Amino acid sequence: MSLEIEATDVIKIILQFCKENGLTESFNAIQNECQVSLNTVDSVENFVSDINNGRWDAVLPQVAQLKVPRAKLEDLYEQVVLELFELREVDTARSMLRQTQVFQRMKLDEPERYTRLEHLAQRTYFDGREVYGQGSSKEKRRAAIAHSLSQEVVMVPPSRLMAIVGQALKWQQSQGLLPPGTAFDLFRGTVQSARDEVENFPSVLDHEVKFSSKSHPEVARYSPDGSMLVTGSVDGFIEVWDSVTGRLKKDLSYQAEEMFMMHDEAVLCLGFSRDSEMLVSGSQDGRIKVWKIRTGQCLRRFDRAHAQGVTCVAASKDGTQILSGSFDGTVRVHGLKSGKMLKEMRGHTSYVNDAVWGADGSQVISCSSDSTVRIWDAKTCECLQAFRPPQTSTSGDAAIQCVAVFPGNQDQLLVCNRSSTVFVMTMQGQVAKSFSSGKREGGEFLAAVSSPRGEYVYCLGEDGILYAFGVASGKLEHVMTVHDKGPIGLAHHPHRNVIATYAAEGPLKTWKV
Repeated sequence: MSLEIEATDVIKIILQFCKENGLTESFNAIQNECQVSLNTVDSVENFVSDINNGRWDAVLPQVAQLKVPRAKLEDLYEQVVLELFELREVDTARSMLRQTQVFQRMKLDEPERYTRLEHLAQRTYFDGREVYGQGSSKEKRRAAIAHSLSQEVVMVPPSRLMAIVGQALKWQQSQGLLPPGTAFDLFRGTVQSARDEVENFPSVLDHEVKFSSKSHPEVARYSPDGSMLVTGSVDGFIEVWDSVTGRLKKDLSYQAEEMFMMHDEAVLCLGFSRDSEMLVSGSQDGRIKVWKIRTGQCLRRFDRAHAQGVTCVAASKDGTQILSGSFDGTVRVHGLKSGKMLKEMRGHTSYVNDAVWGADGSQVISCSSDSTVRIWDAKTCECLQAFRPPQTSTSGDAAIQCVAVFPGNQDQLLVCNRSSTVFVMTMQGQVAKSFSSGKREGGEFLAAVSSPRGEYVYCLGEDGILYAFGVASGKLEHVMTVHDKGPIGLAHHPHRNVIATYAAEGPLKTWKV
């Protein structure tokens, strides 16, 4: 747990104690001081030094955790943007201007100041004397901002915080931020991941997350560490839920303030970095955005990632590249650092519904409504293999909905097409196993996932039924109705016997053993 978070919890504990024990005067006094007490940094000296030296990559994440007067925050962000102009990082500067809350407020309340920055973004040159004015300079502006912000922060001795860390965790439990009995990694600041020793099919409703009729989720994904369930909705909102409690994560400050990551149009797909710190989202208008989950900050956006809606996104193992597929029929790779498309794979003749990295990252696997799975060389973009699942009596040339590398066997893929049969196939297109619901009409599969160790395969049918197949037995072991109308998809927890299902009508539901 970081010192910033600890200090916040300290204040909250004291406030809660005073309130519950009728200490009104103490409560009011502490509350009046909270603006300062909550603003803690590891070192004020280092904080000031970072500002004076323009180390904004270190300063901005710290400031995001602080409560700073709006005017001082605007001065800081304005200086960062001006220096980006000077470095000719105009695209990054524009992203800050148009996406951050600070500049959105400035646009409303100080339109002339905001418009000046927009005009500077359009120039092909940077004149420091004109920008900073006579008698000032970049260094003087930094120094003034450093002095101003230094008045807003304090240091808290670690020993003082450690003495009441137990009470801090109890307070978090009482607020539902840390479920009782959950192990907490004090140094990483995260809940330790619990793992189910034996895989089994979920059969009991755990939680329901209700959405309004016009904001149902189009996609839901668990984070790799299992702590979060993230949803992307038809109205463009991205929300982060606690995977244990099923509640909105209010320990993310932006969500606590009812500010959310979002797109202008429906969010169709989500993907995570391996460390669960970064989220990638794709939307109906062909845009991709990359977010830092802890702060809600948009790190990178690809406004013209595809000509049509983005159906799938996946971050590479090293987190430097983003893989995507689209209704435009292409599979593309984008550079996170450059913000540009690096590669394009063409060959599908219809919508690309899913695309994933191969186990070692050297290949890309995609599937399409043209009924084919294609294997691509990730470096050359050459199509190495193209194959179709066997046709069943009901499927014909059925669209392939999703594809995934099968757990425990890098040469096998889970392939789900719009039929009542799901396949485990080799990378050469041979069927290793198949599982069928036996339903002739009205039960075509919309999506499929495997359990973390590959002992079960789960399929969501258009009939709203979840089908659980045992891989070893090859049999249908359990069925249950999860949605009455409009089923869309499902997601499996990375190491628990928990599944989330979602639909166009009705709540998102999580199911457990």
